[in-house]
Amino acid sequence: MKTFILLFATLLFTAFSSPVAVPPDDEPWQRVEVVRTDKGVPHIRAKDLYAAGYALAWLQSEDHGSQTGMRLLAASGRWASVAGYERMDSDFAIRRLRVKAEPKYGSLSKDVRDVYDGFAAGVNRFIKLHPGEFPEGMPSDFTGFDVLSTELAQPSAQKIRNFLNQRSGRSEEDPTTMEEEGKGPDDGSNAWALAPSRTKSGKAILLRNPHLRWSAGYYEAHMTVPGVLDFYGDFRIGGPFGVIGGFNRYLGFSTTNNSQDLDEIYALDADPAKPDHYIFDGSSVPLIRELVTVPFRNGDALSTETREFWSTPLGPVIKRAEGKIYVFKYAGEGDVRGGEQFLRMMRARSLDEWKDAMKMRARTTSNFTYADRDGNIFYLWNAALPRLPHPPVDELTAVPAKGIKDVWTEFVPFESLPQVLNPPGGYVRNENSSHHYTNVRTPIATANAFPNFEEPRLSLRSQLGLQLVGGDEKFSLEDIWKLKHSYRALLADRVKPDLIAAVRAAKPEGDVAAATELLGKWDNTTSPESRGSVLFQEWWRHYSGLREGRGQALPDAERYAKPWSTEDPLNTPRGLADTKRAAESFAWAVAETKKRHGSFDVAWGEVHRVRRGSVDVPVGGCGNDLGCFRIMTFERAADGKMAAIGGDCWVLAVEFGDVPRAYSVLAYGQSNRPDSPYHADQAAMFAAGEAKRVAFTKADVDKQAIKRYRPGEKAVR
Repeated sequence: MKTFILLFATLLFTAFSSPVAVPPDDEPWQRVEVVRTDKGVPHIRAKDLYAAGYALAWLQSEDHGSQTGMRLLAASGRWASVAGYERMDSDFAIRRLRVKAEPKYGSLSKDVRDVYDGFAAGVNRFIKLHPGEFPEGMPSDFTGFDVLSTELAQPSAQKIRNFLNQRSGRSEEDPTTMEEEGKGPDDGSNAWALAPSRTKSGKAILLRNPHLRWSAGYYEAHMTVPGVLDFYGDFRIGGPFGVIGGFNRYLGFSTTNNSQDLDEIYALDADPAKPDHYIFDGSSVPLIRELVTVPFRNGDALSTETREFWSTPLGPVIKRAEGKIYVFKYAGEGDVRGGEQFLRMMRARSLDEWKDAMKMRARTTSNFTYADRDGNIFYLWNAALPRLPHPPVDELTAVPAKGIKDVWTEFVPFESLPQVLNPPGGYVRNENSSHHYTNVRTPIATANAFPNFEEPRLSLRSQLGLQLVGGDEKFSLEDIWKLKHSYRALLADRVKPDLIAAVRAAKPEGDVAAATELLGKWDNTTSPESRGSVLFQEWWRHYSGLREGRGQALPDAERYAKPWSTEDPLNTPRGLADTKRAAESFAWAVAETKKRHGSFDVAWGEVHRVRRGSVDVPVGGCGNDLGCFRIMTFERAADGKMAAIGGDCWVLAVEFGDVPRAYSVLAYGQSNRPDSPYHADQAAMFAAGEAKRVAFTKADVDKQAIKRYRPGEKAVR
C-alpha cells in the first residue's frame, strides 16, 4: 500500500512539474571540475552553463546539506506532500505564482535556462546519492522552473496582515529584545567604491560588506565557463542567482538595503448587481476565481485539499467588505527575468553593459555600488518603483480606484532614479541610509523628484562611513580592509561628554565615581581589548528604554538634545535630552555590568565572542545603535557571554587592475556541517579582522588548489 501511495504521489508531482530539460548525452559531472582553494572556496571550471549550474547546486548541497533541496521543494509547491499539512499555506501561495509564471519560462534565453536546468540536475543528483539527508518521500525530479520559482516575487504577507489587522510597524512576534544586541532597522550592509584618484595604485577599489544573521547562507564561489562567464562572488544558498555582490575581470558590484514602497492596496467598488464583480472604468468586471489543489502527507497516506482564491489583473484580492474589494498590487508580480538580469550583470564588460542589464528592472530593490577597470565608480538607488498617479499613502490605507487612471501601471523611469557617477572627492558609499548623502562633495538636494522616493536619513553608521572615506587620503587595498574594520562607536563621540558631565554633577561615589573615570579614559571603540565599552552599551540601552521591556527604543527627541536633522546631517544627533535620567541609568549600568560580568571595567572581547566549532575568540564591533561601522549582532549564551550570530559575514574588497586583486573572509565558513574542515576555519581569522587572498586567475587557483574533483561522480563528500 505504501509503495502505491508513493507511486501515486510521484505521478501527481510529475503532472504538476514542468517538463525536465534534456541534458547533453554525457553526464554533467563529466563536463565540470571543482578546485577547492584556501578555506575550501570552490572554483567551478565548467565546459558549459548547464554543467556550471549543476556544479553550484552540488556544492551548495555538499556544504550545506538538505537546505538547497528543501528550498526547491518549497518552490515547487510540494512541501506539504513531504512535510505534512502544516506546509499547506506555503504550497498554496507558491502554486498561485507558478501558474502565472510557468508559461514565461520558455521566453528566457537558453543560457539562463541552462543554468536553472543544470542547477536542478545537481540537486537531483545529490538527493539520489544522499537520500538519508532528506525526509522520506523527497522527490528528485526538480526542474529548472522549480529553481526559478525560488526567485518569484511574492506579495508582502506582513503588509497584508498589517492592513487586515490595522496595525503597522514591527511584528509583535519579532521585537528587539535586550538579549539580542546590535539588531536594528539599519543593520543591513556597507559598500564603498573609490575612484583611481583616491587609491595609491591609481585603480578603482570596491568594498562589499553585508550584515545579516549567520543563517542567511552566503556562499563564496567562483564560476568559470571559458569564453562565457568568469565571475567570483556570493551565491546565496538555494539557487544560482541570489547574487548580491561580486566581480569579474572588468567590474564588480555590491548591494545595500534601501527603503522603498513597491506596492499599493487599492479599494475597488463591488458591483451591487452582480456577485463577484467590481466596477472599473464604468464597466462591470468579473473577479478571477482560482481553484488550487495541493497534496499533503497524511501519515502514510496522501490527501489533497482544494482552496478558492480570487484575483484581478491588478493583483490578488486580500479582503472583501463594506461594498469594497481590496486588491494588493506589487512590483515584480509574475516577472521571471531576475536570473536573466543577474547573468547579464555577471557577464558585463563595461559600465554601459552593466547599466543596460540594470534597466531590465527585474531586480526590484537595493542600492547598487559599482566600480570597474576603466576607473568608473557608480551608485544607483535601484527600485522598480511605481509611478503613482495619486499621493503616497501608508500601509494601512487603501487607495480608492474607480478606473485605470487611479492605479499605477508603470515604473519611475530608470534615468530618474537617484544615481551618482564619478563624483568629486572620488568616492561613493552607502550604509543603508538614503541616497541623498552618497557623496557630500556634491550639492545635497533633500527634496525628492518623486514623492515616493526614500526620505532623507543618515544613520550614525553612515556618518562614520563618510568620516572614514570622505576625505582626501589615498588608500591601498590593504588600507581599505583595515579601515573597514574600524571599531569606533560614533555615538560615544556625540553623547559621552554630556553623560560624564551629568554623572559628575550628581556627585558620584564608590563604583560609580570610578566608572566615570574609566569612561573618561575609554577610547570610544568596541575593540576587543577596550574597557568602558561594555558599560557604555549597558547604560545606553537602559537610557534608551530597552531595559524596560520595550520592543523599540524611546523616540530620538527623548534621548538626544539635538536629534538628527537635514539642517545638520553630518553632526546630529548629539547631546542628551535628559541628563538626570542619564545619570540614573549610568548608576544602574555600573551595578548591572558588575553583576553580569564580575566587574564594570570588563573588556569588550571578554564578553563578546565568536564561537563556532572549537573556536571561541574575542571579537570587536557592535550594533548600529552605537554607531559602529563594523556591525555585529550578538545573542546571550548560557554562560552569560554574548555570542556572535550575525552582522559582518561575507566581506570582500577588490582592486580593478588588468587582473583583479582581492581579499575576502566568510565568517561562518563554506560549510554548515560541523564535521567539515571548512566549518570553522575562517572564524578566528574573521574575528581578528584578517582576510584570505582571493584566487582568481587560473594560475593562482592552481597554485592554491587543495582538492580537485568532479562533483557527483560518486556518492562521497
